[in-house]
Amino acid sequence: MHRGITPIEIHGDADKGVTAVSVRKRSGAVVRIECDAVALGHHLRPETQLADLAGCRFDFDAATRQFWPAVDGAGRSSVSGVYLAGDGVRTQGADGAEIAGRRAAMAVLADHGFAVDEGRVRALEREGAAMERFRQGIAAAFPWPHHLAAGLDDETILCRCEGITAGELRATVRDKGADELNRAKALSRVGMGRCQGRYCGHAAAEVVAAAAELPLATIGRLRGQAPVKPLAIRTRRATP
Repeated sequence: MHRGITPIEIHGDADKGVTAVSVRKRSGAVVRIECDAVALGHHLRPETQLADLAGCRFDFDAATRQFWPAVDGAGRSSVSGVYLAGDGVRTQGADGAEIAGRRAAMAVLADHGFAVDEGRVRALEREGAAMERFRQGIAAAFPWPHHLAAGLDDETILCRCEGITAGELRATVRDKGADELNRAKALSRVGMGRCQGRYCGHAAAEVVAAAAELPLATIGRLRGQAPVKPLAIRTRRATP
């Protein structure tokens, strides 16, 4: 295990696939590791498209460098009648999602005039607070390597769906004045593909902010678009 490395290149070709990966160690030495597969894990992100399409307010979280739906401790969003829980709002793991879902259910009942067990509510809030501390710990232990995203080589394919390189996105900012993320999307097609920016959106934001020399929070976020999950055109409801 090497800590503090900088990825340089994944080696391979269309016939053989991946053959090696090269990284620069903290000491500056470049190491080439022979392999037949490479896995990259960069950060955790909630699935917030439903909240976005419902018109919920989003706030910027500086610690994770991303926008999250604004909720109170019970899962109430900024839109009346819309409650958020689990990976739809925060990444607290499976246990955290269950706790948040139960707490949101309690809020729904209370808001509609039904009696709830206040002791159970307080217990869920304590459990939820523990899960939130766990989430914060994971975020601190495995921070988003934003400097690597912002410094991607111009030739690196940033948006795999549309085949847009980091250089093309930078040129959109530089030559067309696209210093807002959705403007950059409209002019470059980054984030317009099948995944709707789930893979490239976070890195694209870093590239745009760096190219525009603006704080990340000021360039906005990719707006959610339907479909929330790609569905085949032939998808239909199964016959009972």
